[in-house]
Amino acid sequence: MEGWGIPQIEPMTERMCVAIGRPLSRFLAISIAAGTLTVGFPASLAGQAAGTGAGPGRPSGPQPATSSFSGGRLSLEDAIAIATATSEEVAVARAGVSRAEGEQVRARADLLPQLSSSASYDRTLATEFSDIFGENAGPPCDPFMLRPEASLPDRVAEIERAIDCGAVGTGFFGGGEGDVDLPFGQRNIYRVNLSLSQSLYTGGRVPAQRALAGAGRQLAAEDLTSARAQVVLAVTEAYFDAALSDRLVAIAEAGLRQATATLEQVELSFKAGRLAEFEVLRARVARDNQRPQVVRTRAQRTLAYLRLRELVHVPPDVPLIVDANLDDPVLPPPAAFQLPPGVEKGERPGLTGPRVAVRQAEAGLAAREAALRIARSQRLPSISFNSTYGRVAYAGFPSFSDFRTNWTVGVVAQVPILTGGRLRGDQMVAAAELSIARAQREQARHLSEVDTQAAYEELEAARATWEAGAGTVEQALRAYKIAELRYREGISTQLELSDARYLLEQAQANRAQAARDLQVARVRIALLPDLPLGAGSLGAGSQAVSAGVSAQAAVATQPVAGGTPATGTAGMVQGATGQSTLGGYRQ
Repeated sequence: MEGWGIPQIEPMTERMCVAIGRPLSRFLAISIAAGTLTVGFPASLAGQAAGTGAGPGRPSGPQPATSSFSGGRLSLEDAIAIATATSEEVAVARAGVSRAEGEQVRARADLLPQLSSSASYDRTLATEFSDIFGENAGPPCDPFMLRPEASLPDRVAEIERAIDCGAVGTGFFGGGEGDVDLPFGQRNIYRVNLSLSQSLYTGGRVPAQRALAGAGRQLAAEDLTSARAQVVLAVTEAYFDAALSDRLVAIAEAGLRQATATLEQVELSFKAGRLAEFEVLRARVARDNQRPQVVRTRAQRTLAYLRLRELVHVPPDVPLIVDANLDDPVLPPPAAFQLPPGVEKGERPGLTGPRVAVRQAEAGLAAREAALRIARSQRLPSISFNSTYGRVAYAGFPSFSDFRTNWTVGVVAQVPILTGGRLRGDQMVAAAELSIARAQREQARHLSEVDTQAAYEELEAARATWEAGAGTVEQALRAYKIAELRYREGISTQLELSDARYLLEQAQANRAQAARDLQVARVRIALLPDLPLGAGSLGAGSQAVSAGVSAQAAVATQPVAGGTPATGTAGMVQGATGQSTLGGYRQ
């Protein structure tokens, strides 16, 4: 230690400590710490593993989205399984659930004892005590000598001398036996502390924070359920859009082949002299007008497959064909979904439970109620128990026997007296947000009933349209064959044949579109309890209100009046859906 270039600081004696006193020694010990070189390493021992670790069976970081599809025909069940496993929206919602669980652990930790440890080393570079008690303090003072035989003036003079130099008795600054090491001016100070604290009474704040965290966990779980349902609905729509695009391309290509065959027949008749050039021009124009339709439907098919590939994370170089038949005369519901009983017969059974928007609003209401309890608890006193056990040593390289013990226990009571109205303002805000949450819940209940009825109306309309188009395709096909025969026999015009071909394409496209809409409407009914408001194509008004409910639910889990936040992500992702726009034949 001498090699550090620090002047030698003499240790203080017991007589010095008696003169200064315990209150002053504590004050100086705190003051000296501001001018020392300190190296410390606190290590928290309570509640850290649950908040920082990945946990058993849980990935330590975000996993890359990969697809196990290697190419070929893709069923709807496989598409849904791949999309839900690789969806970014589901991954975000799942992370929100993990975060809400962490908030629950953090809120529960306030009920348990908090134990922490710390160790530090202080090297004193300069101290105010070096000039007082060190080698620069001057020659020592002679001890006080009591001489009864001396005269009164001599005895008074001796007493005044001893008082002036601090030599009165053996317990003051004049020296004596029994020198000990004290914390003032020590060059090396080693400290090891162990602190324990336990909340005894919090006015109901900790239970309210646990309720707030529980509501956040419920809200995050509903968000995850809703995200999965929206992904499933989006994949179903993209899947049947791709199937519809395949069917529309087939219809357009069949129309082009028919127009080409008609043109070839007209050209042969023109060369034989049975038809005029005008008929050839008309047939060629009809054929050329069919080509843009083929190009358009092929482009729409490419876009539909791009959307499906995006949802199931299939690279563009992997061949992909949807395994769906929109021309099925029976068209059963998708096997991956179970419709409520009686739906296929036109019945409207009630839902087994509330819609996800209602469940989210109820979770937000519970969070607002807990936030109000937290705001009220701030007015009440809080009581906690604490204890500190420490060991301290002043040697350069201390051994175990060089350490001394400090151990304190205490109880702390805190009560707010004057806060300038802050607590009252917090309580007013919490009460107002609770009223908003109650209104949002009632609004969500009413709109969920309307949205449910709208979804059933769309299902019935899609079913009626599909059933009505069953005989239309057969009749249009029969009419086209008759028109083709009449044209070959020369008893009808080319205009009649073109009109019959157009009506056939129109009927086939409408039939395919109706099949697509029916399957999507069935899936929407099956997913209805977990879909947010607006996913049933109710309209922009319903979606706006649903967004308001979600925003209120998200705000409901923010920290209130010093409380522990439960979750930060609770908004519902709106998924507005509608009929496919792939069909260029819809009127």
